[in-house]
Amino acid sequence: MSNPKIYVDGEHGTTGLQILDRLKSREDINLLSMPHEERRNPDARRALLNEADFGVLCLPDDASREAASMVADGNTRLIDASTAHRTNPDWVFGFKELDPGHDEVIAKARFVSNPGCYSTGAIALIRPLTQNALLDKSSLLSINAVSGYTGGGKSLIARMEDEANDDAISAPHFLYATGLTHKHVPEITTYGLLENTPLFSPSVGRFPQGMIVQLPLHLSATNATTREEIHACLAAHYDGSPHVRLASLDESASVSRLDAAALAGKDTMDLHVFGNEHQLNLVALLDNLGKGASGACVQALDLMLAG
Repeated sequence: MSNPKIYVDGEHGTTGLQILDRLKSREDINLLSMPHEERRNPDARRALLNEADFGVLCLPDDASREAASMVADGNTRLIDASTAHRTNPDWVFGFKELDPGHDEVIAKARFVSNPGCYSTGAIALIRPLTQNALLDKSSLLSINAVSGYTGGGKSLIARMEDEANDDAISAPHFLYATGLTHKHVPEITTYGLLENTPLFSPSVGRFPQGMIVQLPLHLSATNATTREEIHACLAAHYDGSPHVRLASLDESASVSRLDAAALAGKDTMDLHVFGNEHQLNLVALLDNLGKGASGACVQALDLMLAG
C-alpha cells in the first residue's frame, strides 16, 4: 500500500501526542487530523475513521468501543490503546513478543489491542515461565510496580506539575489501586496464562516517564531448580528480539540500584533476574509511554503496514 492514511483518534491526549510525535516526520504515510473543536462530532469522526486505512484509538474505553462500531462495516484496520478490547478474542493482543511468530499475527490482523504499560512488563516476565511449565498456571503471584506520572494522562500530569492546581499532589511517591483492582489485571491474568488473579500493587513516582515492574518469587514456589534455569527460559523466549533485552546474570548481579527512568524516551524494555539460590526478583524496566504505550502502538502499526 502506497502512503496509507492514518488517523489517530484522540490525538490531543498524552498517548496520542506521543504517537503523532513518532509519526509526524515519516514520508511513507499520510496523517489525517481532526480539528480540536470537531473531536466530539460523531459524524466527523465516523467519516475520518472510514477514510483512514489505519485508525489508532487513544480514547476512553466507551469511546473506543464506539469508534470500533463506526468502522465495523468498512475496511479500516484499528489499533486500540484503551483497555476496551484487550481480552476480546476477536482482537489480537499487540505485544509482539508474546510468542514466536506473534508479530506475523499482528501484521495480518484487522483489529489489534495495544497492551497496557504495567501489563507489558508483567506478561513479559510471567508468560515464558507458565508457557514452559517453570511456573504453575495456578500460582498465586504478587506484582509490584512504579510508574512515571504521565501514565495517568493530562489530569494527573497537571496535579503533579502545577502547584497552583487545587487538586495538586505534593507527595514524591504514592500508592494507588489499594482495593487491589486495576484495569490491567485482566490482561495480565489472560496473557500470563494464569488461572488465579495476581495481587497487583501499583504506585506512581514524581518523575514523568519510566517504569519498574517486579515479580518476586521463592525459587521453591517454581518448578525450576536454579536461577540459571529461569534466566535461560527468558533468554530463549526473547532471543533475537530488537525491543526486549534480557540482562545477563552477571550484569544483573552488578546492579545495586535500578533507576525507574533509565529507559525514558526509549521504546525498548530491559529484563533482569535478580536474586540468590533461594529467592528471585524478576524485573522489567521500560518507559510507560514508550514500550508501555505509544512506542508499542507504533511497533504494531509498522507490522500492520508491512503486512
